[in-house]
Amino acid sequence: MNTPPDHQDAPPAAPAGFRLLRRGKVRDVYELPPDPRLGPRLLIVASDRVSAFDVVMPTPIPDKGRLLTSIAAHWFRFIESRRIVQTHLLSTDLDDLPDAGRALSEPERAFLQGRSTIARRAEVIPIECVVRGYLEGSGWKEYQSAGSVCGITLPRGLRQCDRLPEPIFTPATKAPSGQHDENISFERAAELVGLETMGFLRDASLAVYRAAAAFALERGIIIADTKFEFGVESSAAQRAGRVWTPPILIDEALTPDSSRFWPADQYAPGRPQASFDKQFLREHLEDLVARARWNKCPPGPALPPEVVRGTRERYEQAARRLCG
Repeated sequence: MNTPPDHQDAPPAAPAGFRLLRRGKVRDVYELPPDPRLGPRLLIVASDRVSAFDVVMPTPIPDKGRLLTSIAAHWFRFIESRRIVQTHLLSTDLDDLPDAGRALSEPERAFLQGRSTIARRAEVIPIECVVRGYLEGSGWKEYQSAGSVCGITLPRGLRQCDRLPEPIFTPATKAPSGQHDENISFERAAELVGLETMGFLRDASLAVYRAAAAFALERGIIIADTKFEFGVESSAAQRAGRVWTPPILIDEALTPDSSRFWPADQYAPGRPQASFDKQFLREHLEDLVARARWNKCPPGPALPPEVVRGTRERYEQAARRLCG
């Protein structure tokens, strides 16, 4: 398991009165007291940690957590306003924390401001819901060798980064931390979590992608692909054996961490694209791998200032275009 090291973005202490449930590659999740009306809740704190190839880098990206929180909250509100699917978002306002939150010290409050999400608690469905609208990454590699992506046959003659005739849904298993997710068929995913659940996840994922892609394109960003996570609210999960309950969208949505964002005015298929996401960081790391200076295993290499600066600038541009 790859445990992220302590960084300069760590809070002075765990927020007073909240129990740390888990620390992910980017987000720290705390338990909040249940709300009589809303039920079990979480406090999700986005750090400035950055990961690539499932490895957390030892160098943070300043303000990345705040940018991610802003972008994700924008999309959660967008999705709910269009009644596509319910999300876990309750608030990003620290004043909406329960009594324990009101006792935060000034250093704690300063750290948490802008990077905190109060969310419904849900049992995670162990499927990554990937939607691809363009042919890039692992999909492009598979297409070159097999003419398909995750077993879905595509037209012949497509180029790298071509727009697909229709967005495709390609689920994957959620691998343990430090391991890679594995692409699987829709049928295999249905065996794991149920046909009704997978039908809902597929339809909801495609609907969210189509609406978000159209919105982003109006603001000069192509969303080439993205991935979603869903869960079943904890109170409903207790009844899972008797009544099927629609999942809700959780974790994050349509951020530069979970999506490929391309500037529309520079788009030209047949080659790699400029981006507003982690691709800039990945390219730096791939160069290190090519020069035998890193092997894609922990620990990650320290990032030079120009890579930190360039990554932050790309996240900032995405936030300005999408949320401005």
